[in-house]
Amino acid sequence: MIEFAQLLAQGIAWGSVYALIALGYTMVYGVLRLINFAHGDVYMVGAFIAFYIITYTHVGLLAAVLIAMAGCAVLGVVIERGAYRPLRTHPRLAALITAIGVSLLLENGGQLLFGPEPKPFPRELLTGSLADALAAVSGAVHRATGVIIAKEQILIILSSLVLMGALQVFVLRTKAGKAMRAVAADRDTASLMGINTDSIISLTFVIGSALAAAAGVLVSLEVGQIDPIMGLMPGLKAFVAAVLGGIGNIPGAMIGGVIMGVAECLVVGYISSSYRDAIAFAILIIILLLKPTGLTGKGAVEKV
Repeated sequence: MIEFAQLLAQGIAWGSVYALIALGYTMVYGVLRLINFAHGDVYMVGAFIAFYIITYTHVGLLAAVLIAMAGCAVLGVVIERGAYRPLRTHPRLAALITAIGVSLLLENGGQLLFGPEPKPFPRELLTGSLADALAAVSGAVHRATGVIIAKEQILIILSSLVLMGALQVFVLRTKAGKAMRAVAADRDTASLMGINTDSIISLTFVIGSALAAAAGVLVSLEVGQIDPIMGLMPGLKAFVAAVLGGIGNIPGAMIGGVIMGVAECLVVGYISSSYRDAIAFAILIIILLLKPTGLTGKGAVEKV
């Protein structure tokens, strides 16, 4: 039972990361009906921004995360305006192929700019009162349940909860969030109602990219190293998580991410680590066969 609880805790930590990345997929799909395959690579760029900021300016963890989120927010706008906006009136296939091209550009550009070798990420950033508080929580969990959970994993779970909660409040309670939901429901009608759809789409990329950057830094802190293709597999798994939860649905992306993380850790713990990546695609096939709209998605009538 303790082993199951241990795997469950690790799965929730990884699932929180997938959920943060999946939110970017689902938000962009919600407003543009576009699968932004470059989103996983934005996660990688966020980790590298934090790495170089920390290396050359010696700022703290919070400042590094915020700078990485800001940098990736700008990158998200550049990608949207440079690659996707000119193709907005073109067939969806053109935008989909462009998304794959942007992904490859970021990966290969990253190898050229940062070098192909993995770089050690400074884990000693997690010090001081924050580290003490997380260690206290970790110790309390261990004494109460027997489960060992690292302070980095606790930080990932708590940070993800805060960011996802803030996003929900933003989408449900703010004027910009309501405009975002209106654009997702019907872009043409939203435009006729006076909503600047271009600004809302850019804002969607800003938020999604910033969340991916935060996920990249948090994972790097736990794993302890970064490389230019680190976003490939997490990006694909987060996409599966978004589909699993019902792509276009923000709570669904959160649920899908956690399910993905837990499923992955249970497979590694009870079957074999060789199937760690395969489980994501097995889930994708099963959900597409049984419920193509995802766990929380609803069927939509396609106009022809």
